[in-house]
Amino acid sequence: MKIIVTEKISDKGVALLQAVPDFDVDVRFDIEREELLKIIPEYDAIVVRSVTKINEEFYKHATNLKVVGRAGNGVDNIEMEGATKRGIIVVNTPESNIVSAAEHTIGLLLSSARNVVKAHKMIESRVWDRTGLKGSELLGKTLGIIGLGRIGGLVATRLQAFGMKIVAYDPYIADARFRKYSAEKCETLDELLEQADFISIHTPKTEETFDMITAKEFAKCKRGVRVVNCARGGLINENDLAAAIKEGIVASAGIDVLVDEPKPISPLIDLPECVLTPHLGADTTEAQDNVGIAIAEEVIAALHGEMVPNAVNLPTLQPTELKEMQGYLTLGEYLGKLYYQLEKAAVEKVEIIYTGEVAEMETGMLTRAVLKGVFEPILKERVNYVNAALTAESRGVDVIESKHAGKHNLLEAKIHSKGNIFTVAGTVFGEKEIRVIEIDGYQFDLTPAPFMLVARNQDKPGMIGQIGTLLGASKVNIATMQVSRNLKDGNAMMFMTVDSEVGKETLKLLQGLDGILQVNLVKL
Repeated sequence: MKIIVTEKISDKGVALLQAVPDFDVDVRFDIEREELLKIIPEYDAIVVRSVTKINEEFYKHATNLKVVGRAGNGVDNIEMEGATKRGIIVVNTPESNIVSAAEHTIGLLLSSARNVVKAHKMIESRVWDRTGLKGSELLGKTLGIIGLGRIGGLVATRLQAFGMKIVAYDPYIADARFRKYSAEKCETLDELLEQADFISIHTPKTEETFDMITAKEFAKCKRGVRVVNCARGGLINENDLAAAIKEGIVASAGIDVLVDEPKPISPLIDLPECVLTPHLGADTTEAQDNVGIAIAEEVIAALHGEMVPNAVNLPTLQPTELKEMQGYLTLGEYLGKLYYQLEKAAVEKVEIIYTGEVAEMETGMLTRAVLKGVFEPILKERVNYVNAALTAESRGVDVIESKHAGKHNLLEAKIHSKGNIFTVAGTVFGEKEIRVIEIDGYQFDLTPAPFMLVARNQDKPGMIGQIGTLLGASKVNIATMQVSRNLKDGNAMMFMTVDSEVGKETLKLLQGLDGILQVNLVKL
C-alpha cells in the first residue's frame, strides 16, 4: 500500500510508517497542488497537517484513497462529507498536542497581561520607559473559557493554580465536566462575556463558531478585557477585535491563529496591544514527536482494517470502549453477512435491537457494523464503518435502533424485504467469544467459522445421514453440526461448520437430495 506525507511530521512518525513491510511511503513536503492531484490516484493514504486542502476536487482524483491522516486536531481543511460518502476514513490526533496547546495559551495570556512583547521592543530600541506598560495580575480575576474540551479543561486546571475563578460556556458537554474542572457553568455566551476579565476560546471552527465573537459580543464585555485565541483562526473576527482594542474595550490580545494562514495578513499585526505567534500551539519537540507517532499508528491501523479510536467521521470511542465492544462489532458484521448469504433479497428496513449491557455501548458503531455486513457483499463500491449508514440512506433503507434493559446481552437484527422479516441474533461471552443464537426463527448456539453450510430441510428421519454421507463422499470434513426445528412449518435448519470451502458441484448434489429445501455456503 502506498502512503504520501505532504506536510511535516516527526522523523519518528515517518520511520514508523516506513517500518511496515507492505507500505511504500513517499515524503513530499513541498509538492505542488497540481502534481499532487496528478499522482494521488496511486495512493491508499495521505498524511497532512493544516495546509493541504482535502476537498471535492481532491477526492475526484483520489480514486484509490482509503485514509486521510490529519497530524493534529483541527480538520477544517478536510471536507468530511466527501470522505464519508466514499468510505474514506479521516483520522486525527486530538490528544497528542493538548498539553503544548494549553501551555501556549497560558504563555500568550501572561505575555499579553504583562505587555511583555511591547516592553521587549522598547528595550530593543534602547529605551527604558515603563510608561504604558502597567499590566494586570491573574489572582482573583475571572477567566471565561469558551469550549471546555480537552485543551479548555487543561487551561482551567492550570490557571486555577494562579488563583483565577473559572467560568465556562460549552452547550455540548455534560454538567459533570464543569464540576470536574471546578468551572461555573454559563448558560449563554453573553453570561460569560459579561463577567470575564480574561477570555480564552477553545472550540473547533464550524459554521456555528465562525465569527463567534464580533463587535456585538465585544460590546457586552467588561472594559479592559483581555482575549486569547489559540484554537482556530476566524473564531474571533479580526477586524472587530482590532476595533475593540483601539476603542479600549479590549486591553490586550494573545493570538496564535489567523484567518488567512499562512499569509501574515491581519489588522492585528500593527497593534502593540497584540501578541501574535504563527500557529505555534502544537509546535514543541514533545508534541511533534507525539503527533507524528500517533498519526502513524492511526494510519497503520486504519489501512489494516482495524478500528481506530480517533476516526473523525465515526463515533468517538475510547480505547477501553473499543476493546469492550470489539466482539460485538464482529458479531454485527456476521449477522449482516448471514442475511445476505442466506436471503439475497433487496433490503427495505433494518431494525436493530440491543438488550442488556450492549444497549449501553456506542450502538451507533454497532449499527454500522450490521449495515456493513448487509451491504458490503452487494455493492461494488467500498462499504465500511464510515459510509455504511450513508449507504443505507442512499438506498432508501430505513434503519431503526431500539434499546432494552435485560439480564442477558443480545444483539438482534430484523431485516425487512418484500414483506418478509429475517431475524438474526447473537451475543458475546467475555471479550470475543461470539455466539449466533437465532437464524430466521431457528434457535442455535453457534460459533461462527470461515466456512459454513446452512441447509433448510423437511423435518423427517434420515436427513442428517443423507447430508453426512454426501459430504463424506465429496471429501468435505464436518467440524460441527447443529439442527434446529421449527414446529410451525414442520421444517428444520441444519448448520454445519466445515474445514474447507464446498465446491459448486457438491452444493448442487446437496440441493438435489430428497427433503432438502435450500442449501447455502456461508463465508465470513
